Amino acid sequence: MLASYKYIFIVALTLVQAPSLTNASLADRGRLVKFRKENTSASNTINSRVYGTKTRPNGNRNRNMPIEGPKYRGKQRWDAEASNQMKSQSQNIGKLRSVTSDTVDVTNLNEEEFGRHLGSQLTGCCSTYSNYSADNMCYKYGENCATGEEPSHDSGDEDCEMEGLSFIGVSFSVNTANGNPYSFQLCDQFYMENIIDRDYNFVMSMDEDGWLVGGGYKSFDYSGKMPYIDSSHTELLRIGSLDPEYGGTTIEQVYSAMSSVTFSPFSIYPEYVKGGGGGGSQDSDDDEVPSGDITLIVSVVEEFEDNANYSLYEQFLDSIFNAMDAVNGGSCMDDHDTDPHVSMSRGVKFKSSYHEEQYFYKVNLEVAVWQTMYPSGVVIGSNSKAAFPPGSRSSKSYVGYGNLYFFFDRANITKAFNPNRDLYNSESYYSSLSSNDVSAFYAKTTTIDFDYSGSGSNDNNQYYEHNPYAWNAAMAKHDMTDGWDLPPNCNQEGETFLGIPLSQTSGSKLQSTSTFQNQFDFEPLVDRNYTYMQSFGTNHGWLIGETLNNGPGSIVDKDTSHIPLFYTGTTNVDMGGMSLSNLIKVVKNINFGTLYIKPAFIFQDEDGAVKLQFEADSTSALGYLYDNLCKMVGLSWNYDSPYNDNGLYTNCAMHAAGDRASYGCGPDNSNVGGFCPQMTLAYAVGFQSEDHAAAFFDMGNNYVDYWRSLYPSGVAVGADGFCPDGGCLGLFLN
Repeated sequence: MLASYKYIFIVALTLVQAPSLTNASLADRGRLVKFRKENTSASNTINSRVYGTKTRPNGNRNRNMPIEGPKYRGKQRWDAEASNQMKSQSQNIGKLRSVTSDTVDVTNLNEEEFGRHLGSQLTGCCSTYSNYSADNMCYKYGENCATGEEPSHDSGDEDCEMEGLSFIGVSFSVNTANGNPYSFQLCDQFYMENIIDRDYNFVMSMDEDGWLVGGGYKSFDYSGKMPYIDSSHTELLRIGSLDPEYGGTTIEQVYSAMSSVTFSPFSIYPEYVKGGGGGGSQDSDDDEVPSGDITLIVSVVEEFEDNANYSLYEQFLDSIFNAMDAVNGGSCMDDHDTDPHVSMSRGVKFKSSYHEEQYFYKVNLEVAVWQTMYPSGVVIGSNSKAAFPPGSRSSKSYVGYGNLYFFFDRANITKAFNPNRDLYNSESYYSSLSSNDVSAFYAKTTTIDFDYSGSGSNDNNQYYEHNPYAWNAAMAKHDMTDGWDLPPNCNQEGETFLGIPLSQTSGSKLQSTSTFQNQFDFEPLVDRNYTYMQSFGTNHGWLIGETLNNGPGSIVDKDTSHIPLFYTGTTNVDMGGMSLSNLIKVVKNINFGTLYIKPAFIFQDEDGAVKLQFEADSTSALGYLYDNLCKMVGLSWNYDSPYNDNGLYTNCAMHAAGDRASYGCGPDNSNVGGFCPQMTLAYAVGFQSEDHAAAFFDMGNNYVDYWRSLYPSGVAVGADGFCPDGGCLGLFLN
């Protein structure tokens, strides 16, 4: 049985039924109504790029009021009344900045500003647009529910209707003290931990998977990265889809073909570490640091037998292609070998061009040491034991050297294929060299003799530096396949967040997880049969849970359905974050009403992710909760600072203290803040055509229309084993 070692820790922040005084406040509805009716010259010119030009329409349609930046401050200068009010408030809040509740007399604080009664708050939500269909809601939210992206490339064979990620390759997986304890030790030769930046000395952020090499991640990591095992590898042959109905090749066909092929142990030579390519999601612009991938380039050493015209590796490739043809392999398999490389991380953002330069120098100096140790390459392997696939109950056996592996997906090796001979003495010497004292190699390797210039993500070699003060509240709506842009005084990214869990248990033990709600079945929203879609742009498939032996070879994840509400960032206090225990203390002090949610429509966002949008009702309990999370643990930003009775704060939340639900997405909000309840169904989905995309979204939104009729005022989700009364909040480590 395949396994994906991924854990989602959820702490139920139980609903407080009885009203009680807390340290947050209700929204001032009078000010909100006044703002909506505002028609002063200041409000008309606040967003204008040309002085005195009226760009803000009257009425309720466009409330694009900024919550930070020069235009925010300028508004206060233009409107004397608001400026005086801001001054009065900042004098009170300023006394609380950077101090704990132990040193502040909270008995004299204004109850209207720091207290609220929400236990008896009206339930339900989203009544304004009860008669609107999903298509109409899509239009109201400014999205397009009739188009989708097509894949940028495919296998090149028209008979292949499903792109896939399964492959045969070499593994560089290591088991390290700082990594996932379930990672395989399959490579004793390369110290992969030495070429990653686990301590964030150079890197600012990465995509949600983090480092794919160097040992993987533990179940609990300050960064909140997915706790996958090490998946280091280089592909030699892309098998692609495993579904023969769509041009794929079955696992049994792969095994049969490989059983008829013999091969000698191949030596691998480390070339250099490079950056660039990939990354660059739509949440980046020219003012932000570049985003790219980090890759270790390797090569297969070409060895020739006497009087042979082709190398042993070329002979192997010729044999494996012939063997695949003999078992009637599918058309989705590549018709050429893959350029050997090891993907290390994706969506990487460095702190500055200087940090990028220092990182690539450091890791390429490590590669230079490996080249000194293995001047003619080295056969990869290990003296350890392992059992495949991950999680197998079979007894572990000796790994050995020179194996090739079949990867169902990058995180799941299902079978090892042994070479046709043992190592020669010279090969054995180098393959076991790392078990000895290698300090002399490090001592004598002080320079890099190969050219790795131009290998950074900064292709133009221009100076750049992350400006944390360019952060804005809208960055909370983030593409998880790319790195974060961090706010001031935050030195480590973090994926920890507060949200609503929507996952359900699966019949497969592989995907075992608790059921957190029984109100929605999201299965009708996905396209497992590839009726409409053609490929995923990442190793992840459907995030509501992937099936065992899925055709495209996507990582077999369990159901992780959720609505992220508030990203709290890293739990590493030393890097500017808030510890997990302190976060729980603060959030438990919020008395929030039952959280109701209501689906609005499904669509594909500008980053290619297929999402289910929920109505962003800023007057609902969910909106009030967001407001008070911002007030209590949001970032100190412009004139606003957070306050809570515990005196516990973070520099790494992705929401400003002054942000409010009314600044979020939706027709009734101003679309400049971080409040936008969405559930991601899949990343980077490529459809077969525009017509197929339109049909997919039409099908999905028919189901959304059913839910909208079933729950006209929304629904408080829950299950017997989690929040049986419905409407709870979950704390996710990742």
